[in-house]
Amino acid sequence: MTGPAAPAAPAEGAPRRRSLVERVRAVALLPAIAIGLALVIGGIVIILSSPLIRGFDLALPLVAYRALAEGAFGSVNAVVNTLVNATPLVLAGLAVGIGFKAGLFNIGAQGQFLLGALSATVAAIALNDASPWVAIPLSLLAGMAGGLAWGFIPGFLKAFTGAHEVVTTIMLNFVAIHLVAGVISGPLRGAEVTFARTDDFAAAGLPLLIGRNGHLGLLFALVAVPLAWWIIYRSTVGFEIRTVGANPDAARYAGMHPRWITILTMSACGLLAGLAGAGEILGEVGYMPASYGTTVGFDAIAVALLGRAHPIGILFAGLLFGAMQAGAGLMQVQAGVPAQMVGLLQAIILFFLAAELIVRQVLRVRTGDGELVPELQTVSQSYGDQASR
Repeated sequence: MTGPAAPAAPAEGAPRRRSLVERVRAVALLPAIAIGLALVIGGIVIILSSPLIRGFDLALPLVAYRALAEGAFGSVNAVVNTLVNATPLVLAGLAVGIGFKAGLFNIGAQGQFLLGALSATVAAIALNDASPWVAIPLSLLAGMAGGLAWGFIPGFLKAFTGAHEVVTTIMLNFVAIHLVAGVISGPLRGAEVTFARTDDFAAAGLPLLIGRNGHLGLLFALVAVPLAWWIIYRSTVGFEIRTVGANPDAARYAGMHPRWITILTMSACGLLAGLAGAGEILGEVGYMPASYGTTVGFDAIAVALLGRAHPIGILFAGLLFGAMQAGAGLMQVQAGVPAQMVGLLQAIILFFLAAELIVRQVLRVRTGDGELVPELQTVSQSYGDQASR
């Protein structure tokens, strides 16, 4: 009587399917190294500048980082502040990351964010006398529509004229800044305000759910991340987006339509960035100023790169950057380290991500795939294509 058959050995030369732990390590190792190196270099900068703060102190980086962590996670309100800061970063990070999947470098998340905020403001002011059950959803839809329109424009130009999305989105960023300033300083300026801004939103303000400022908009990222993951990795449209990003000619040969995928992807990116702008202006600010000083759209590029353009990675990257922003104030109070140190840390993280090949060679890091991070290839290829024109 023969025993159970032994499992067949894999064919010689056949690629071995990596376990979940190996895949996570391959994706997360380099971002983790970039964060660690940023903290080390940031600590050196803090030590070198300590004589200007409170005398030479080798322990000052530990004090600063402890205060940074306490300000981000030390209480319920601190955690809520982290989530509030992270939510627009996650949504805008998805707006950049989904573009990477299609081989597009969407630098226009800043303009799409501002147009989403402006469109939501127009709807909120128009619906000041309406019920919140009407004003809130319509204002959010208006914000998403505004961002979608600002993403559709560069997508259409890319698809039908060949205009590079890097150039058109940068130009649209400046158009958005001045459009917001003109509209808010003019027809939407409040009646009794001391500077150029709208009146407060009477009906469209997002309700608080937790803490002092934990508004309804916190749920947007929790919904957007799994939805984006499902669309990209489990839907037909997501397969076409990834195929077009990998090889537009092969996608065309397979019967796909790269032009329409480009337009669809950029429009979806704009919608997400517009939702980020609408959520922030309706939930956190409560009115729209003519000069809205935010860097969410630009920070989203770093978030998408740190998250490797994967929705789950973008979620964690957005939480990290949101935590840094939430803890910066307490770090400045307790350690005397300026809050701008957070911006330096984020810049150093982005630098080491961009210098991935150097980091691999110097630290002899093996991640299981020798190729460059795909989103970095998109960035470098976009720059190279534009420079050669």
